[in-house]
Amino acid sequence: MSHVYLSRQLTPPAMVAARELGPPLVVHDDPDTPPSRDQLLRGAQGATALITLLTDRVDAELLDAAGPGLRIVANCAVGFDNIDVDAARTRGVVVTNTPGVLDEATADCAFALLLATARRLVEADRFVRSGREWIWGPQSFVGLDVSGGATLGIVGLGRIGMAVARRAAAFGMRIRATGSRATGDEARGYGVEAVELPRLLAESDVVSLHCPLTPDTHHLIGGPELAAMKPTAILINTARGPVVDEAALVTALEAGVIAAAGLDVYEDEPRLHPGLRALDNAVLLPHIGSAGRATRDAMGLLAVDNVRVVLAGEPPRTPVPTREETA
Repeated sequence: MSHVYLSRQLTPPAMVAARELGPPLVVHDDPDTPPSRDQLLRGAQGATALITLLTDRVDAELLDAAGPGLRIVANCAVGFDNIDVDAARTRGVVVTNTPGVLDEATADCAFALLLATARRLVEADRFVRSGREWIWGPQSFVGLDVSGGATLGIVGLGRIGMAVARRAAAFGMRIRATGSRATGDEARGYGVEAVELPRLLAESDVVSLHCPLTPDTHHLIGGPELAAMKPTAILINTARGPVVDEAALVTALEAGVIAAAGLDVYEDEPRLHPGLRALDNAVLLPHIGSAGRATRDAMGLLAVDNVRVVLAGEPPRTPVPTREETA
């Protein structure tokens, strides 16, 4: 019997909507742990729709396990590097994601990481909690002045990058950005200057990554790029972990090639390079960029709505872009 397979429980409002879909709903029974590969393959068998998360690898094997009745893979994430989109399209399967609804929450997280690293807030918090005696001093935990002239470089000025630019403009930051939208009217309204990556790296006090993970952006930031940054610069990554060569980043942070990093994503998530945890100049989050309550509700509801309309024979709300549109 055909069904909709959901690889993890979503938030309560999204689960209500999912249970209202026409076909029966089969849900992976552990709300906290992704399904194993075998569990994912078994759950997909005979499904008309898959609602997946970024932790699920959707490839030809999984699509074939679902069978010819599969009509849509609805990824509950804006990124879709976990899905072989070409394999899906070859089989006539629609692939959707959840863009737009998580822009503000992720931008909030990126800017929070920016402030936390620039002002050394987490390092200072750990110091106070250690119980060591302290007294105010003019050189204690001195960091970067963000307001009034620090330069932010945004790599990949898409929806989320633009939301970060809006926050940076409110702080009086100078903004450099890469990407086709960096020359648009909205970007100019925030004072964005479109530049190529080498200039962005050389001039920025903070570099924030907001590009999708593609073959072209894998290890976009490696040893040479880190060396091209200011020794006082900060790297922020709320995009995808493999955009950064994590081993090179650890080496750069240990050696003082750059001053600090704020990370919400990792190259081999949820595993971290063993050197990261020991670094006082790294602020580390467990991929919570979209973890606002209303945002997570909206992501789940959009994924479910994509399934609903496709199964009803209508066009998807948010189909993933083609390679040409992503470039």
